[in-house]
Amino acid sequence: MTFFEHVAALRPHLLRGGLALFVIMIAAFLSKRFIIDVLLMGPQSPDFPTNRILCHISHRLLGDATLCINSIKLNMINTALGGQFNLHMQVSMVTGVVLAVPYLLWELWRFVAPALTDYERYKSRMFVFYVSLCFFTGLLFGYFLIVPLSINFLAGYQASPDIANMIDVKSYLSTVLTVSVACAIVFQLPLLIYFLARMGIVTAAFLRKNRRYAIVLLAIVSAVITPPDVFSLFLVVVPLYSLYEVSILLAARVERAKAREEVEAGSKVE
Repeated sequence: MTFFEHVAALRPHLLRGGLALFVIMIAAFLSKRFIIDVLLMGPQSPDFPTNRILCHISHRLLGDATLCINSIKLNMINTALGGQFNLHMQVSMVTGVVLAVPYLLWELWRFVAPALTDYERYKSRMFVFYVSLCFFTGLLFGYFLIVPLSINFLAGYQASPDIANMIDVKSYLSTVLTVSVACAIVFQLPLLIYFLARMGIVTAAFLRKNRRYAIVLLAIVSAVITPPDVFSLFLVVVPLYSLYEVSILLAARVERAKAREEVEAGSKVE
């Protein structure tokens, strides 16, 4: 196929993807109260599930409020005339993109699939499912755990006691969305390692060799955003480190599969 034939083949996929994205964005725009008031403003409230659970555990196990976070609801301000409308539009667009991820991936796979061999098509048939699963698992992990801990740390941090915090709602919502989506992307690590291992760029031995550095890096990052206690650090480090171990297992599995394929190819040649 020529370049223009590829563009012509891509056009219906782009149109369907764009239409789906537009419809979801409109639905998100009309669901302002739920998306902004409940979902996005929720993590800074003392009644947010994560905040309540940590506080309950703290009182039951420690007998004090050591693990209680975001115990005081933040007072936020808007500093621009059209700030709230622009914010509403931005939130709707980000929500639309996030919710449209599975469909957009499916359209991408439909465009690429005709160029694949039967074997490659068979191997990639679950591509959309696994990428979407990792994406939304990371999104939920970020939203329910990393976001509340980050808000607690950032809202309570003081460079000087003479400086009062007047939190712009734009910066707050930007933090919630950025952290959540960043975690969704980070959770693609096992799949990224899988493809890198298939290409021979990364090996299980390399990942095992650098395991200690990964642990130290994860511990440092987690310690920065969590309250100064071992329990909160544990809550963040364990899931992130689990991703690293899963990546090692996937890389090892790919290496074994490639070795079997080479043996089978060699036996056919003989």
